[in-house]
Amino acid sequence: MLMLTDRRPILLANARVVDPSRDFDGPGDVLIADGIIRETRRGIGAAGVPEGTDVVNCAGKIVAPGLIDMKAFVGEPGFSHRETFASASQAAATGGITTIICQPDTEPVIDNSATVDFVMRRARDTAIVNIQPMAALTKGMRGEEMTEFGLLKAAGAIAFSDGDRSVTNAQVMRRALTYARDFDALIVHHTEDPDLVGEGVMNEGEFASRLGLMGIPNAAEAVMLERDMRLVALTGGRYHAASLSCIDSLDILKRAREVGLAVSASVSINHLALNENDIGPYRSFLKLSPPLRTEDDRRALVAAVASGLIDVIMSDHNPQDVEVKRLPFAEAAPGAVGLETMLPAGLRLMHNGELDLKTLIQAMSTRPAEILGLPGGTLRAGSPADVIVIDPDVPWVVDPAELKSPCKNTPFDEARFTGRVVRTIVGGRTVFEHV
Repeated sequence: MLMLTDRRPILLANARVVDPSRDFDGPGDVLIADGIIRETRRGIGAAGVPEGTDVVNCAGKIVAPGLIDMKAFVGEPGFSHRETFASASQAAATGGITTIICQPDTEPVIDNSATVDFVMRRARDTAIVNIQPMAALTKGMRGEEMTEFGLLKAAGAIAFSDGDRSVTNAQVMRRALTYARDFDALIVHHTEDPDLVGEGVMNEGEFASRLGLMGIPNAAEAVMLERDMRLVALTGGRYHAASLSCIDSLDILKRAREVGLAVSASVSINHLALNENDIGPYRSFLKLSPPLRTEDDRRALVAAVASGLIDVIMSDHNPQDVEVKRLPFAEAAPGAVGLETMLPAGLRLMHNGELDLKTLIQAMSTRPAEILGLPGGTLRAGSPADVIVIDPDVPWVVDPAELKSPCKNTPFDEARFTGRVVRTIVGGRTVFEHV
């Protein structure tokens, strides 16, 4: 059930509080008033709360900072048939995401101050969660000429990316990283060499051969990431790898970290929860960019999140309508919806013993806030009251018809999950409650 209540004080009592920003996981209460977190400690309720406070007995459920999704496609402007700020924000609230970082590959591309302003105004008027736009790295996302970083950042762009396109011209990328350094801007890059991708549609290997499909080698990602690491070393710019998918990339990232480069990285929840075998009989809802890799790659990615080598888990939410998705696998558009299933799929990793809860929340909330310079990702007193309540043990089955996104291309169709968000609070207001 979606709702938007008044901003009266809220006490989340008798909870298990998980706050990676303070390295805390234990019993406690959280008091919210005037849109900010007032206090987080045990026994707040016993000491007395302001009159009119909405006291919510969490009965041991988890209270955590709201999630920050670093990569989600929202179709405004130009593709509102795929997703709007209204529908995306409702899906996000249902999934516990209180801030969406939207991508610039709209129509027109978000490559000028006027479009950034439009996005922020439109989101403010229609969305029930926070929206932060990334601006294009190059004009028209053509990879040829840089955008005006200073003007775009002043207009409200939180980072710079060409979405799912890679900047193949090394000189353009070098200049972008140099300018990013001067403006303290973050470059977010999709590391996939389009020439090595070629006609490939899934991970290169035995499984692709058996399905008769063209493969994409790990080298398509590794070559581009290796180039970028050398350019970061040359320029001193801040860099974030948008979506890593294979073991080879982890080795490159580790070496870059060891020599002190200012680099961070994301992985999509799809690549942590699924592998190429899940494609099965040509399931086009599992056609993604980058492609799902082997089980060895998946396990290595999970271990990289657990160790902190990979900083961020994101949804890679990319709604596609039936006309481009229900096609033969090779012809289908890549992408999957993920705002509502990011956390439940992550909780599956927790229940399997692959990731602990604090690490999961850190990668979905605290680290994205730190990397992007946002005030969220924490339950510290004085922080914005973007908070979620999670029931980690409730069983449920994904029904695409119930998803809030108008597109239903989920790779978790009919998946059985344990755990989901039962309340989402944005700016001190309850915007979603599961009843």
